[in-house]
Amino acid sequence: MQRRIFISDTDNGPVVYFDTGLEPRSFARTKMAQSLIEPGFVVSSDGTHKPWKPAGVNDMDGFMRVWGPLFDGTRLDVLLEEINPDTDCTQAKQKALDAVVLWIKAKLFLGETKAVINPGASFVGENNVFFAPEHISTRCLFIEQTGENVSQQDRYNCPDLIDTNATAFCAGVMLYKILTGSHPYPTLEIYQNMREGVYMPVNLAAPDLNENISGLIQEALLLPVVKKRSSKNGAAILSQIINILCIKTKVVDVSSLYTPLPAEKKAHLLKQKKQYLFRQASAKAIKDFAVRNRKVLIGAGIVLFIFLFIFFNSLKPNPNRPETEGMTSDSVAAAYYSAFSVLDHFFMEACVLGADRGDINIAASLYAVNRARQAYEGSYAPQYITAQTWQEHGGSLPAPNVFGVTDFSLQHISGNENDAAVTYRADYLLWAPDEDARNRSDVLTLRRDRFKNWRITEILRTER
Repeated sequence: MQRRIFISDTDNGPVVYFDTGLEPRSFARTKMAQSLIEPGFVVSSDGTHKPWKPAGVNDMDGFMRVWGPLFDGTRLDVLLEEINPDTDCTQAKQKALDAVVLWIKAKLFLGETKAVINPGASFVGENNVFFAPEHISTRCLFIEQTGENVSQQDRYNCPDLIDTNATAFCAGVMLYKILTGSHPYPTLEIYQNMREGVYMPVNLAAPDLNENISGLIQEALLLPVVKKRSSKNGAAILSQIINILCIKTKVVDVSSLYTPLPAEKKAHLLKQKKQYLFRQASAKAIKDFAVRNRKVLIGAGIVLFIFLFIFFNSLKPNPNRPETEGMTSDSVAAAYYSAFSVLDHFFMEACVLGADRGDINIAASLYAVNRARQAYEGSYAPQYITAQTWQEHGGSLPAPNVFGVTDFSLQHISGNENDAAVTYRADYLLWAPDEDARNRSDVLTLRRDRFKNWRITEILRTER
């Protein structure tokens, strides 16, 4: 990866360079020259600090680079990248630990003085730390972390945190990397995982690590997770970290932070680690499958919702459902088709006793789709208009949102209110979304139920 913040030589000797990646015209247009007045800071181990200011700009190979006085040190993120979990890197761990402790102290010394947090914009020397000017360093790091280097995006800072909470979180991530050998957020879903607290717990990543420092790292990483964070703020976490990692002014030996575990406890933690990795792998597989098959799953979900809606509504008795009590046989027959038009499958259920349920299932399905779309779109407006209303307003085709009965007529065939059964013929046009009208003729048989209410017991249908 090409570093955009680095130490190099000029005619007058080594300096700190900031490669903006901008041509002279773009550099002027974006007003990057204003960054020349923005200071950085050099903080000594005794707590004193002084501003660092850029000294000039030069054109190198057609791109503008800001430069300033030399700071003799190493980029902090470079020290962290030298730690490899697959090799014995005790020396690299110790060097990085010394640097991070010095960095934490420097941030605490600065107090409310604003200084960039990204370790890529900090250089650590033997007894001091350089914090680069925020605006120009942010620009340079953004270029480093885009394009082919997208996997190198800022893995040490959560955008939701500020002040000492942000510093504590960054320190926690760096210490996790040093003391476990791995980064807590290795995937591209970095910021989502930071916000949700998705990472391997410290006690599983490094089971033999000192419990006190392990717990503090855990508390630091949970600062962005509102429901899981502890009562400690960032300042308290940083102070306690320093108390553990420093004996007077000297950083502890990194190897002293680990204690061999009894075989039984080690096996138990190893089992927990395997279970955690399995859960994470399963969750990722499910998430990837859901992303790849999003449309299919949405469609299947709607179908399942409709099925369950119809199924449970057909099984569960509801004392509040409408009935046909007091209605004549012809009014029940007419009301059945009116309810069909407005998708009132509840009243259609009340009208039917043993007759074919095809119309009820259609009405219930369209009703469920209507409710699902309203919930998804956040609207209470109906998705369908009745065919009668549509016809009264001109009724032009195509009609994608129309459903219901028009041109309805009901003819008495046999029986009367005093007989056991009454028969009618219903002639009508049925309109469905994006379809031409269906010309139907139904022969309806109605009988009284045990409550003496008229119900439709048979529908013989002819469609043409």
